[in-house]
Amino acid sequence: MIINDILIVRHGEVALKGINKPYFEKALLRRINSEAEKIGATGAPDFKAERSDGLVIVRGYAPELRETLAKRILKIFGVATVSYAWELCSREMDDIREAAVLWIRRIVEGRGMDCGSGPAMTSFKIAGKRSDKSYPVTSPEMSADVGGFVLEALGERVRVDVVNPDVKLYIHLRMNAVLIYDNSLEGFGGLPLGTNGKGLVLLSGGIDSPVASWMMAKRGMLIEAVHFHSYPYTSKRAEEKVMELAGIVASYVGKINVHIFNLLPMQEAIAANCPEDEMTLLVRRAMMKIATIVGEQVSANVLITGENLGQVASQTAEALVVTDDATTFPVMRPLIAMDKVDIMDKAQEIGTYETSIQPYEDCCTVFLPKHPRTRPHLENILRSEAQIENYEEIIKEIMAGEVIQIAKPE
Repeated sequence: MIINDILIVRHGEVALKGINKPYFEKALLRRINSEAEKIGATGAPDFKAERSDGLVIVRGYAPELRETLAKRILKIFGVATVSYAWELCSREMDDIREAAVLWIRRIVEGRGMDCGSGPAMTSFKIAGKRSDKSYPVTSPEMSADVGGFVLEALGERVRVDVVNPDVKLYIHLRMNAVLIYDNSLEGFGGLPLGTNGKGLVLLSGGIDSPVASWMMAKRGMLIEAVHFHSYPYTSKRAEEKVMELAGIVASYVGKINVHIFNLLPMQEAIAANCPEDEMTLLVRRAMMKIATIVGEQVSANVLITGENLGQVASQTAEALVVTDDATTFPVMRPLIAMDKVDIMDKAQEIGTYETSIQPYEDCCTVFLPKHPRTRPHLENILRSEAQIENYEEIIKEIMAGEVIQIAKPE
């Protein structure tokens, strides 16, 4: 009996696609191979990751790389679950029975003793599945047959529990092989990266925008970023914090180009020429104008922000209308209706929270008005903006100081 140690990768939402399904599957496969290559798994002579009847089967990796590879695959968007599994090249019932006993015996021996009084009893259930309907043994018959063999082979160490077993062993009989596994590790789901265009995110050092980046990437969107600072009012450490956040997001998406601009000349011009209570909105419009230029340069399809309806003065419905007027791009706001506590929970889940809460100021805290306007009228904002005679020259000045950095995962 030949048993191959494999990983079974399931791709959730991708499975619901119609005639475009192969496109999404191939994109997912490229990401899996890319992650395998990063840890040297593809150097093994028998390594292969391939589509197989709605699944992706990964085989031929070095045993010591199995857990590392599984963890990397679980971070790939489009992956719903991953299972450690065995692949039996034989479909003979005798071999299936023996493999099931080997799998459950390994678990039983790992459980050791109960309370020091004797061997711990392990409950189990066999879940047989027959994809090849020409096979002479039905799924229920397979479950009963293999379950009886396990009981006989392992004696008092095991018992059957079909409701809440310690081990639920799946036996999936396919056309050319049998897959055996007992659980699945949860991935993030979503769609494979690169299948839904490119978004340019306005990335700050706060909690929200890194989460927004991650959520859009989960929908298959490539991510690029623009960041604004107000040096010397903001510190270099604040800029480094943003790069750390970009690096965390990059651990999910491979790499991120971050376009960095000093917004201070525009902030000073607005402060000198415009009403104080409009400061936040006018600065936000300048950010959107610069992001629009960058978006055109990098062939982005949309802008992405971490804005959340009503969270701050610049995020009321009226304020968002004023902000959107400054760009020709559609603006994606994946956090718009989320509660702050839910955004914080997501930040903790993806690993950005602890970095985001580091107490380094960002450009939005510079020249912050005491009483920002929350119900602005676009015509008034445009009138104030027109008071800055050299507005376009300031935009060009800011963009001439562009620095592009690449954040890569460790």
